[in-house]
Order: sequence, then structure tokens, then C-alpha cells
Amino acid sequence: MVADEDRQPDGERLLCLVTGASGYIGGRLVPELLRAGHRVRCLARSPGKLRDHPWAQDVETVRGDVTDAASVAEAMRGVDVAYYLVHALGSGSGFEDTDRRAARIFAEQAHSAGVRRIVYLGGLTPAGVPERSLSPHLRSRAEVGRIFLEGPVPATVLRAAVVIGSGSASFEMLRYLTERLPVMVTPSWVHTRTQPIGVRDVLRYLVGSAGMPPDVDRAFDIGGPDVLTYREMMCRYAAVAGLRRRLIVPVPILTPGLSSHWVGLVTPVPASIARPLTESLRHEVVCHEHDIALYVPDAPGRPLPFDEALELALRKVRDAQVATRWSSAAVPGAPSDPLPTDPDWAGGSLYRDERHLPVHASRASLWKVIEGIGGDNGWYSFPLAWAVRGWLDRFVGGVGLRRGRRDAERLRVGDSLDFWRVEEIEPGRLLRLRAEMRLPGLAWLEMYAETDSEGRTRYRQRALFHPRGLLGHAYWWAVSPFHAVVFGGMARNIAQAAAKGMSAHRSTAPTERGQRPRTPRGGPR
Repeated sequence: MVADEDRQPDGERLLCLVTGASGYIGGRLVPELLRAGHRVRCLARSPGKLRDHPWAQDVETVRGDVTDAASVAEAMRGVDVAYYLVHALGSGSGFEDTDRRAARIFAEQAHSAGVRRIVYLGGLTPAGVPERSLSPHLRSRAEVGRIFLEGPVPATVLRAAVVIGSGSASFEMLRYLTERLPVMVTPSWVHTRTQPIGVRDVLRYLVGSAGMPPDVDRAFDIGGPDVLTYREMMCRYAAVAGLRRRLIVPVPILTPGLSSHWVGLVTPVPASIARPLTESLRHEVVCHEHDIALYVPDAPGRPLPFDEALELALRKVRDAQVATRWSSAAVPGAPSDPLPTDPDWAGGSLYRDERHLPVHASRASLWKVIEGIGGDNGWYSFPLAWAVRGWLDRFVGGVGLRRGRRDAERLRVGDSLDFWRVEEIEPGRLLRLRAEMRLPGLAWLEMYAETDSEGRTRYRQRALFHPRGLLGHAYWWAVSPFHAVVFGGMARNIAQAAAKGMSAHRSTAPTERGQRPRTPRGGPR
């Protein structure tokens, strides 16, 4: 949350539409708009993903997609300010056309609904560099901003470079590169100057943009007070985190593609997301004006200096108070199909592996183990198989297993959990995970804490797989011989952990002890 001094002055209570509320920035913007006294409506493809957010009962949520004009029109009804916080970071080919079409639909429907202002958070582009020379992702974000500025609805386009905040992709990339590699052979872009900004200031500018005068229709560069090379950022991070001085050796041979794979190997950020981040560092991106302060005045000490933004982010990580993470948004291309009706599903084969075990503990103790699974807490089975499966997934461009958890003890619908995502959670009873690893089909893992007819606690576990084509069937039968070891061992170890009173423990951030993050212990294939 933004500090009390960042509260906006009392004013008109606006109805704000927020797209991308399940993402990193959107999930943090919603409570700040509510704190500022505004009403909020969220447009989401899967409204259920917002269900467990602490602010969910205070907002209106409508189902829709920015590429669907009808759903956007419905969501815009009665809206004063519309926030556009969706983009194609990490998606496949054709994303520029999708971004362009979605932005035009959004601008057109905002005009038809009488929306007063569109607010868009884009990327800071380098001065003097032709747009055609920019990376595809940065070029697309610049085009989206231009579409809004050329439209009939007054627009505020905020352009930021590196956003520093607990859980941001840029922060996680910086954090893991610095902590895991005391000696680094790095790409030449470590010498490129950039102007990072703390997430608190990004949110402050976004909230303040809602109240801009009607005649303001322009882009604003937003950044912190420090202009630094990426090398300087890594050195400053090491100092703030209490690490030894890092030796950084830049080499010119690492292309953006190779750089992204290098980042994907060392950090939790997969190559598909690391690539647009590293590509944006090829050119110097420095603010050339600070006119935003004319409309959203800066308090003393604001924007936050880089070191202070780092300290705040690290404190949130240490205290397990990360509100949203870069992985909060669904991975482009990952399966999003809900679990089919079972067992009377008419969609084809649905393979199952089911386990039932008595547990000599209370349901509450069992549930604590279930909800604490994954990340540093591990998967209670066959660590080598878990690690190998994660490496293979990263190798073929998947998310791998290093995304970890947003919170070491609590889960909510939509959370990423290593290479799973929480699809459903019924506190005290059910945790359903949907696989986001690269598979020839769709997969789910369900864990239940139940009580039998005699009042005894039972653990029930189901792994489900819907194969895609012949390869999917072959995959299931190829791995099925390992199920007794992987899934059977997992069920037994969870039951034993509950009986021994082993509950989810708060993960230790690497910055607390100056150590590398721990590798998860074991898990299913």
C-alpha cells in the first residue's frame, strides 16, 4: 500500500475501470484507488482469479476481454476513468497486431461510453532512436500509447523504464542476478543508462492521473531521481542487501536472445519475459521531462531514490508481504481451461491417479501442510525428478519451477506456485492446481483434507491429465510407471508431515542471510 503521505486530496468520487487487475501493477492499483475514495470496476477474463484478493468485496468485477468490443462496451458503462494495464509481455508471434486491435477497441468504446480519461502505463522509449529500431515489445507499447493519444478521449500516457518493487520482474531479475552470481560475465547492456522508479511512485502517478484537467492529453516520462547503468544498479543492490562486492565482466557477444536465456537460467524470470526486459536495456532510457509533477505534485523525498526503493522492496520480501508478483498474471500461451466436469466429462480421455490415506492429525494440521506446499517448502516427493522436470520445462521455453510462491503460508486463487497456478481453493478442504509447464495436454493436481464417517482425518489426492493427440496419450503412459514413486510418495509424506505437526514455514529471503535462495525439495513430474 502507498504510505499515508501519498493519499490524494479529497475530491470527486470517480468510477474507475481497471484492466489487468490480476497483474502486478493492476493488483496494487485497485486498493490505492479505493483508498483515494474512488469506486472501482475490474474487467477480467477470469473474474474468479480476483476472488481472494483482500479488496475483492469492495469492487465490481465484470467478465470480458480487451479484444472483445461487446464486453469492453459493457464494462465501460458509466465509467469516468479507464485504466489500460494490459500488454503482451512474454507472448508469442502476432502480439503487435493483438495489442493494436485491443487498444483501438478500448479507445473506441471509451469514446462511445463518454469516458472522461484513459490512463495507460507504457514503456519509456529512448530519445532519437527511430521507432522501427526499437524492440518489438517496446515498439508495440509505444504504438498503444500513440493510439490513445490520437483518439477522441483525453489520455494520460505514463512512460516508465525499470520498476523497482517487491515482486516486479525487473526487481526479481536484478535481485537474483546479483545474489546468485558474485562473479558475472554479462552482456554489454550493463553499461546502458536507465532511470528506475519505485513502484510506490508509479502507483501515486497512476492514481493522481485520474484527476487531471480535461485539456491534458499527452505522455509523461516518469522516473526516480537516479540515473544509473545496470552495472551500477547491481552494485548498489549488493551494498543495500549486505552482499560482498560483485565482480562484473561485460562481454559484447551476448545478443538479446542469448541474454534472455542467460537470465532465464539464473533467475526465476523465464526467457520469454526476460527477453523484452533485456531488449529494453539496449538503448539509454532516461526521462527528458518531469511535467507530471505539475498535475501530481511530489512530496518531499519523492520520487524515491533508488536505494530507498530497494530497501522497501527487500523489506516486503523479508516480511512475506508481497502483494502481487510478476507471475500474478497468467503466462501467455499457458493453458487456462478449467477442470472439466468429472467424471461425466464428454470431452475425451481424462487420465487419473488417485491416492487416499488416513492421517493421524487434525484436518487443520493437514490443511496447513497442503496450503504450504511448493516453493521453499517443497513437494514432499522425489526431489531429483522435480528438479529435472523443472529444468526440462525451462529448456523448452516454459516457466520452470523457480517462480516459487508469493506468500510462504497463504495461497489465493490465481497465485503462481512453481509451474502450477492455483485454480481453486476451498480453505480447509481443497487445493486445485492447474499445470503451466509445457505438456502435450492439460493437467491438474488436487489435494483434499477430509473427514470420514467416523470423524477421522483423511488425505485425498488426484492427478488428472487430459491428453492432446497421440503424443499426449504416449506421455501419460510413459510417465505412469513413476507415479507410484512420485505421487504415492507425495501423499505419504504429506500425511506424515501433518502427523508430525510440520506446517508451512515462512521462507527465508536470500537477503536475510546473504545466501542464495534455496531449491525446492522434491515434487511431482
